[in-house]
Amino acid sequence: MISISQRKHQTTVSSNRRRYRKSHIKFVRATINIKRKNKPRKRRYSRLKRPRILDKQIIICSVFFLLFIGIIAWNIFGKRDEPERVVVTESVSDDELDIKKEFIPVNPYSRPGIKIDKINGVVVHYTANPGADAMSNRDYFSNLRYTHTTKASSHYIVDLDGTIVQCIPLTEMAYASNNRNSDTIAIECCHKKKNGQFTKKTYEALVKLVVMLCKKYKLKANDVIRHYDVTGKICPKYFVEHEDEWKKFLLRVSKQLNRKQQ
Repeated sequence: MISISQRKHQTTVSSNRRRYRKSHIKFVRATINIKRKNKPRKRRYSRLKRPRILDKQIIICSVFFLLFIGIIAWNIFGKRDEPERVVVTESVSDDELDIKKEFIPVNPYSRPGIKIDKINGVVVHYTANPGADAMSNRDYFSNLRYTHTTKASSHYIVDLDGTIVQCIPLTEMAYASNNRNSDTIAIECCHKKKNGQFTKKTYEALVKLVVMLCKKYKLKANDVIRHYDVTGKICPKYFVEHEDEWKKFLLRVSKQLNRKQQ
């Protein structure tokens, strides 16, 4: 049998062991917590909690993006400052010409507004835009003040049906024939096919218009030239590739001028 003293001893030993285990567990837990506290943690940002610097960058980028979209929209759909189109018809009874004055607003790309002191010739061109009518080509010249793609214009455009549209006053220079812009009148002619051949109505209207200008500025048939004769550009294409047709055209102009003078 176990004595009372032995039982007390066993009880004391077991209680001491329990206390030691508890203290050891507390020590281990404390050590782990200290290590966790000292260990650097990675920052994790939720969608709702982002750093302030990132928010500012997003706001600035959004503002610039909206401004960019606004500028593009204004250029495409914005109001044009061109006044309402007013058609003024000038009829010349003896030549049966129907001239519609649709002047382009003054701008650096198609109507510089530079005055011409003296007219020494007439230059014939073709639009190089098969099937397009006179007003389409006139509007192309006018829109160059927005697109800035090139500098181009002419005083007259002869339509497929023989109608004549005047884009620039005869007292001002057009951007048409390089170094002859300052002393010539430019005439663009519409055409249906790629070969540049004019319709019969366009051809007849061109003859009458050239005769009228030669008579007005006291010019001869030799003063009527092609764009090709100034810069070497294939313009008007049909008259450049068919030299005999150009000579026939000049002969026709010369005969009509002689009839007017008699």
